[in-house]
Amino acid sequence: MNKDEWEALCDGCGKCCLHKLEDKDTGEVKYTSVACRLLDLKTITCTNYKNRARLVADCLQLSPDNIPTFHWLPGTCAYRRLAEGKKLEPWHPLISGNRNSVHEAGISIKGKCVSEREAGDLHDYLWPDNQDI
Repeated sequence: MNKDEWEALCDGCGKCCLHKLEDKDTGEVKYTSVACRLLDLKTITCTNYKNRARLVADCLQLSPDNIPTFHWLPGTCAYRRLAEGKKLEPWHPLISGNRNSVHEAGISIKGKCVSEREAGDLHDYLWPDNQDI
């Protein structure tokens, strides 16, 4: 798979751009409704995708080799689904032919989050039981 094909797998949900808290004892990961400061919350796109890893220290770049190590990726994530041998969902833009289908299906974080620029303590923004993640 070339770089463009790999990038096209991203459904644009924005979930990987949410801050997460990991319990050091259990390894359990909890999502918050706080998004990275580079995420445009109206379009759910990175405002500086090319330089994101340099600008945000904990921004992780997904690759075919490291997908299995990111156990926190949501079950809807195309990268995770393919790594697990599953098909893409009908709302995925590559299937639907519509870049907004992820938002229309309610899968994305559009309208559900705040920027880290506005948030306070991440514990105040825990996503209840990781619902809809």
